[in-house]
Amino acid sequence: MAAEEEGGATEAVFARRGRPRDWSIESRETLHEGFYRVDRLRLRHDLHGGGRSGIVEREQFVRGNVVGVLPHDPRTDRVLLVEQFRLGAMRRHPDPWLLEIVAGGIEPGETPERAARREAREEAGLELAELRPLARYLASPGISTDEVFVHLATCDLSEAGGVHGLAAEAEDIRVLTVPAERAIAMVGTGAIVTGLGVVALQAFALERLRGS
Repeated sequence: MAAEEEGGATEAVFARRGRPRDWSIESRETLHEGFYRVDRLRLRHDLHGGGRSGIVEREQFVRGNVVGVLPHDPRTDRVLLVEQFRLGAMRRHPDPWLLEIVAGGIEPGETPERAARREAREEAGLELAELRPLARYLASPGISTDEVFVHLATCDLSEAGGVHGLAAEAEDIRVLTVPAERAIAMVGTGAIVTGLGVVALQAFALERLRGS
């Protein structure tokens, strides 16, 4: 296909995205309900080539939305990171302790901003000053329902540190502050590997680049 034809095809795809497409859930069955819920769904949806799909069966991880916050001290140009044990990282070398940003679930009736402030207190003993949106994305839309809201916080990190977390949730969270450029570089070196941490630091780096 010629470059002009490829460009035209791309424009056509984006033009179609303005029109609503139809889908429907034929049945839903809860397979497990504990701290999280797992459902089995049978669904149908419109096809790109026209018409409608047959019955598609999928399992879905059902959970609420998530907030993440990257605290930044502009006076020292340092950011706050947390380190904690993560079972899903059991195959990571040298161990399953990961460097992350402050994050947690948004409770029913809670705004992302309020959740960010609560999580900062619980995980880092930190009161946030200015707070503003940095990014927003779907964590894993192929299997999970949650949407992630990422914020950048301006605050004083001069006394930040120590171990924090809620005993009721068996949290054991170490707090550390890192020069901002070093934290951004950790994405490239693989020292930070969580999706939320990568998105937050890359969005932060892009914002710094635009402001330079």
